[in-house]
Amino acid sequence: MKAQLNEEAKKRILVLDGAMGTMIQRYKLTENDFRGDRFENHPIALQGNNDLLALTQPTILREIHDAYFEAGADIAETNTFSSTTIAQEDYQLSDFAYELNLKSAQIAKASADHFTKLTPNKPRFVIGSVGPTNRTASLSPDVNNPAFRAITFDQLVTAYTEQCEALIEGGVDGLLIETVFDTLNAKAAIFATEEAMRKTGKTVPLMVSGTITDASGRTLSGQTAHAFLISLSHAPLLSIGFNCALGAAQLRPYVDVLAQHANCYVSAHPNAGLPNEMGDYDESPAEMAAQIKSFLDRGLVNIIGGCCGTTPDHIQAIAELAANYTPPSIPQEA
Repeated sequence: MKAQLNEEAKKRILVLDGAMGTMIQRYKLTENDFRGDRFENHPIALQGNNDLLALTQPTILREIHDAYFEAGADIAETNTFSSTTIAQEDYQLSDFAYELNLKSAQIAKASADHFTKLTPNKPRFVIGSVGPTNRTASLSPDVNNPAFRAITFDQLVTAYTEQCEALIEGGVDGLLIETVFDTLNAKAAIFATEEAMRKTGKTVPLMVSGTITDASGRTLSGQTAHAFLISLSHAPLLSIGFNCALGAAQLRPYVDVLAQHANCYVSAHPNAGLPNEMGDYDESPAEMAAQIKSFLDRGLVNIIGGCCGTTPDHIQAIAELAANYTPPSIPQEA
C-alpha cells in the first residue's frame, strides 16, 4: 500500500477527510452513550472521550467514515487522536489504549475497503491518526519552574510505540503524526513509528502535520514553518504539512514555505475558518473551497482536507475543486 498511496498521489491531489469531532457532536451523545454496556460502572465521567466510541459506538464511527468517503475523500483518519496511554489517563482508560487503536483502524479500514470495491479505479486509504498528547516535552507547564517537564522523551516513545503497533495491526495504510505543537514530541513519535514497524514487521508511509498556533507564525514550541521542516527533514516522510488552529486563508503562507523547501509531498487540512465567540466554525463549504482554490492555483499541496468545523459537505466541495487540478511533483530539496 505504500507504493499504491505514493502512486495515487502522483496521479491526483488526494483528499483527506474532515473533522471527526464535529461529526460526533451532531449525534448529541449522552454519558450513557459513551459508556455503553462495557463501561457502565466506570468510576469517572466518560462523555467527551470521542476515541472510546470505537468500543461503545462503532456504528457511529463507521457512518462518519462512510459519509466522508461518499463525499469524495480518498483518505480517512482513524478516530485515535487521543488514543495513547498518556492521553487516556484523564479517563482512567490507559489500559485500553491498544484496543482503541486496533478497533478504530479496523472500523475505518472496513469503510475504505467497501468504497474501494465500489470504485476500484479510485482506491481509498486509511491513515492512523497520532495526536500530540496533552503533554509537551519541550516546555514546562509550571511558570514558576521553567526546568520542569511533565513528560519524558522515553515515556512518549513507549506510548506512541504501543499506539502505532495497534494501528498497523489494525490495517492502516499509513501513519499521520498530526497537530504537532512541540517538535520534540513529534521526534518521539517518529522514533516510535520505526519501533512499531520493526516489531510488526510491516512498513507503512509516514506523514507529519504541524500546527501554527496563532498570528506569530510559529508552533507552540517556537519554531517557524521553515525551522519545523528542517528539524524533521531527517525522517523518511511521505508528506509534511500543517493543520488545525487556523483557517485556510491564514494557513496558506506557512504551507507556501513548505512547498518551497520540502522534498516530499505537502499536505494541509485547515479549520473551517476561525472559531466564533461560541467556539463554533461558521465558514461554509463554498467559502472554504474558495480559499482552498488559492492553494491549488499555486500548486502548494498534494494532499488537502479539513480539520475542526469541517463536514462531508466541506470535503465534497474541496474534492470537486481538487479534481480539476494536476498534483505538483515532489519538490527537490532546497
